[in-house]
Amino acid sequence: MSRRFDPQLVNGPFGDPGLYIDLLFERRALLFDIGDLAPLSARKLLRVSDVFVSHRHVDHFIGFDQLLRCLYGREKTVRIYGGPGMIEAVEHKLKAYSWNLIGGRDENPVFRVAELNETGQLMMACFRGRTRFEREDQAACSCEPGVLLREAGFEVKCAFLDHGIPTLAFALKERAHINIWPSKLEAIGLKVGPWLSNFKAAILRGDPEHTAIAVEWADASGQGTPTMPLGQLRQQIMRTTAGRRIAYVVDAAFTPANRDKIVGLAKDADVLFIEATFLDTDRAIAAKRGHLTARQAGTLARQAGARRMVTLHYSPRYQDRGAELAQEAALAFALG
Repeated sequence: MSRRFDPQLVNGPFGDPGLYIDLLFERRALLFDIGDLAPLSARKLLRVSDVFVSHRHVDHFIGFDQLLRCLYGREKTVRIYGGPGMIEAVEHKLKAYSWNLIGGRDENPVFRVAELNETGQLMMACFRGRTRFEREDQAACSCEPGVLLREAGFEVKCAFLDHGIPTLAFALKERAHINIWPSKLEAIGLKVGPWLSNFKAAILRGDPEHTAIAVEWADASGQGTPTMPLGQLRQQIMRTTAGRRIAYVVDAAFTPANRDKIVGLAKDADVLFIEATFLDTDRAIAAKRGHLTARQAGTLARQAGARRMVTLHYSPRYQDRGAELAQEAALAFALG
């Protein structure tokens, strides 16, 4: 399995929810929810390029201040994604402080905030340290249904869930791995070289099969054509393997609509990080508070076909009974 993604919970199962995913080959990290960030070192926080906030209950958002403090005085851009009210929330956070000494300095952070509404429209705003974090509204855009971020190597999808208020669940999906067969390159007279990067990029972009790809021949004096069709190269020199998929689900009631969305979003996940807040004997309390029980979490993970499940967001009422929550979820995951 690919080690491109290195996921780790920010806190233990009784602590504030949060998932830190290091993108090992890109010198950056993704952060899902920003509750208490104390366990993360400054070095790790400085790697964060994108933050995905499920909702703004205090245990999911209070860490914004810690992130801001770490970034203060550094030239760093962080993108923040959230649901309705996200832009205003960041604006109020920043306005809570006095910035009379910050204006005009280049070595200060920039926050680019994307706020998704339930119609699929993204509102955008930017807050720059050098302008004392004055709000700069930017043009809204419509995103592809369920897709918050798409880059060459991965994409982040989301789904709105019901927790008494709208919350977001997330899935990080790595693009398929493109593996080149050296023996097949040699067999048709091509050599390994920089041209393969352009070929892979064309595959990841989804370029048409007839796209001409510049190639390099092992025998420079030969009669090989300077380009070959993308489709022909795809068939002759490469194979693909599925990328890794990680899902993150917290603060969701066990309703039919939520169940369908969670199972769809987490389908075939390599790892599903999911709340298991209450024991199933307390499912009436869980339903009233809009949370999942451990049994419900395990059932959803099994129905989604997840390969591995990690539970979190345990209620403090079970402070000495965490093993029971983990066991109940594991049994439902394994047995249904």
